[in-house]
Amino acid sequence: MEKLSQLYEGKAKKVFKTEDPELLIVSYKDDATAFNGLKKGTITGKGVINNKMSNRLMQRLEKAGVPTHFVEELNDRETLVKKVEIVPLEVIIRNIAAGSFSKNYGVPEGTEFLSPTIEFSYKNDELGDPLCNSYHAVALGLCTRDEIEIIKDYAFKVNDFLKSFWEECGVILVDFKIEFGRLSDGTIVLADEISPDTCRLWDSKTHEKLDKDRFRRDLGGVEDAYNEIMSRLEKNIESK
Repeated sequence: MEKLSQLYEGKAKKVFKTEDPELLIVSYKDDATAFNGLKKGTITGKGVINNKMSNRLMQRLEKAGVPTHFVEELNDRETLVKKVEIVPLEVIIRNIAAGSFSKNYGVPEGTEFLSPTIEFSYKNDELGDPLCNSYHAVALGLCTRDEIEIIKDYAFKVNDFLKSFWEECGVILVDFKIEFGRLSDGTIVLADEISPDTCRLWDSKTHEKLDKDRFRRDLGGVEDAYNEIMSRLEKNIESK
């Protein structure tokens, strides 16, 4: 599939047209940002890891009943995906208190919830991606009531799968952010990525952070953490 003109460049990815109007090529970058772009840097090899991890997990989520935009991995950094209209909501599932939740609600980081939580933020960089609820999303025309219910159902299915998968890798899934999009026929599918950029992943025994928090919090060892989490994923997949 030939890569044509660039459609979009975001913080972590570039998106290109192809000769098929229903298919795009996503190219993953090593650029890293945090705090709505206020902190910038580079994580060497991140693009390769995020590309491969997202693809492997999305293929397995498809089998678990969650449709995705994934079509084919083209090379280490590029993947062919279905063209979608992104629903402008970040969907956040939390199993354990961390990050902004701990800060906003005064809950010590590491506190395990009685049940997973779900929250939404309105994808708008100028406004700082403010939190919103499902009623706000429908009232603003971001999605329909039916779509928000489908999104919630898929999000919890993703959580169930990822928790189990990472547990097999000796990793705790603390929380994660995902995005959904509409295909040309209106079907809702999982889009964007699933990676150490978008998930909080802690070692089960030591609670060592194996994700982007090492970059956000200047903890050091960022590349090592990304390589470690990818290694565990590959070993788990190879063992099955």
